Amino acid sequence: MAPAVTDAVGPRPSPGVLAVDSGGSGLRVALGTPGRGAPARRSSRVPVRTGPRGIDPAHLMEQLTPMVRALTAETGGDRPVAAAVGAAGFGTLGEALRAELPAALAREFGVRGIALASDAVTAYAGALGCRPGAVVAAGTGLIALGTDLTAWHRADGWGHLLGDCGGGAWIGRAGLEAALRAHDGRPGGSVPLLSRAEERFGPMPGLPGVLYPRSDRPAVLASFAPQVAACAPGDPVAAGILRAAARHMADAAAAVCPTGGEPRVALTGGLFRLGDALLAPVEEELARRLPHARRTTAAGDPLDGAMRIATDLAAGALTLPDDETVLYVVNRTP
Repeated sequence: MAPAVTDAVGPRPSPGVLAVDSGGSGLRVALGTPGRGAPARRSSRVPVRTGPRGIDPAHLMEQLTPMVRALTAETGGDRPVAAAVGAAGFGTLGEALRAELPAALAREFGVRGIALASDAVTAYAGALGCRPGAVVAAGTGLIALGTDLTAWHRADGWGHLLGDCGGGAWIGRAGLEAALRAHDGRPGGSVPLLSRAEERFGPMPGLPGVLYPRSDRPAVLASFAPQVAACAPGDPVAAGILRAAARHMADAAAAVCPTGGEPRVALTGGLFRLGDALLAPVEEELARRLPHARRTTAAGDPLDGAMRIATDLAAGALTLPDDETVLYVVNRTP
């Protein structure tokens, strides 16, 4: 157990650390004291807004401030000495966060050490900690991130129109294409996928009208990925889609994985809940492409990763490399 810190008026609790995970489904927050058990958590289902300058720091603080105050009252601890904020889109939409959030966190909570990160970095830290390796994060989209602890390397994560190859939207789109091919009588079609697509979306001639006007097209496409996995055991077309997705994942992992030593490779994200229909070909492809790497189970999720970064930052032990576009560290402690 961490010792109490003493000052002129007697003992006070050890300083806490703050972790934040901001994504498309909302905001998750954790406040804990290193060495004193699991952190307390709060969540909001309201995603942080984006605007002309990217992710809105004022809206983030508007949500974060009452959550942290409630957690501080619940835990009875000190205000946090260090904080790590992981945000989806930070690499391309993080200008305002970098400019304004450190000062806001320091002003509101007295935080001294601050790390702002891409959610891919917090996913990496949650999965592997501060070790060299590569992480494939797959949900609706897909990105791979790797480091040899001197620099970060990224592959894909370019969105459903230009990339995210092997992600949920990619699998769902490929499944719907196979359904449409079966509907038309073209080669490469899948009758089982056609049946499931009609159950999900109605008659195929109406599919473009259902899909194209939607602002959440990637999520709608990804919603069909479980149907592809369900058909895969008895349908060569569906199985082939998942095999192709596995190859894309291995390509991305190989592009970012350190070539020397024995790096770790981990998978994280909701897409892997599809089960063995996807996991089995992914494991085969990773073994083929990265024979020198050691496969390991992800230790935690992006919020766990943000907590790990904040804890290491508070202790002066953060070894993940700084990079303004994916891991921006200011006011290191101690």
